[in-house]
Amino acid sequence: MTIVIRQEQPEDYGITEQVVKSAFADMAFSDQTEHELVARLRQSAEFVPELSLVAVDQEHDEIIGHILLSKIKIVGDDDSVESLSLAPVSVLPEYQGQGIGRQLISESLHQASEHGYSSVVVMGHADYYPKFGFRKASEWGIKAPFEVEDEAFMAMELCEHALERVSGIVEYSGAFFE
Repeated sequence: MTIVIRQEQPEDYGITEQVVKSAFADMAFSDQTEHELVARLRQSAEFVPELSLVAVDQEHDEIIGHILLSKIKIVGDDDSVESLSLAPVSVLPEYQGQGIGRQLISESLHQASEHGYSSVVVMGHADYYPKFGFRKASEWGIKAPFEVEDEAFMAMELCEHALERVSGIVEYSGAFFE
């Protein structure tokens, strides 16, 4: 199977939302509305089209995965710093466990760096995301705006020392809370 990661196009939106919906359909931690979040984020000022990527199975010319990075701010006492949020990453159930999510994450982080972003925040599985370089956000004094286990709220620097003097509370797009 040959997988190509490319930027999502407007004509992909309906298919992508079905991929996201299917990917989370049987997840116990899911509220089953991740596809709606993706649609809301696309309409927000925090949407970065270049960082909305799809995984395409070239053999079948089928979109089988999606990842979205959107702008956030880390707001401290005296300043705020722009960063990105990785959410969500989705792979069709029949393709999960084949490294497609890993490819999407790796390429999205590469693209974020290429577009000049210096850090990314994620809320996710504490055993999975550190493989990409994520560490507990609390190591930098970065906090979520809601209750979350310390191990599950992570950040990573895309540029060396990007978070060295950054601390504060993450301010997500309003799309996350609608």
